[in-house]
Amino acid sequence: MDDLGKYINNRKNTEKKFSDKFDEEYEKFKIGILLRKARKEAKMTQDELASLIKTKKASISRLENHSQDIKLSTLIKIAAALNKQLKISLD
Repeated sequence: MDDLGKYINNRKNTEKKFSDKFDEEYEKFKIGILLRKARKEAKMTQDELASLIKTKKASISRLENHSQDIKLSTLIKIAAALNKQLKISLD
C-alpha cells in the first residue's frame, strides 16, 4: 500500500466523520469516471451526448466530474444514448 493509501486508511480508522464522508464521495467519483469512460468508448463528445439526452454540455461535464448528484432518470437516459445497459446493485 502506498503512502496515500496508508493515510486514508489511518484516517478512516480513527475518524468516523472522515470515513463516512470519504466513502460517500468516493462513490460519486466512481460514477463520474464510469460515465466518462463509457462516453469515450462510444467515441462521443460531451456535446454529442448532451444533445442526445437533451441537456447542456456543462451538465455532462458536472456529472463526469462528480460535482452534482445524478438522478436515476438521467443515468437511464445516458445509458440508452451510449447503447449501454444500466445495472444497479445493493450489496
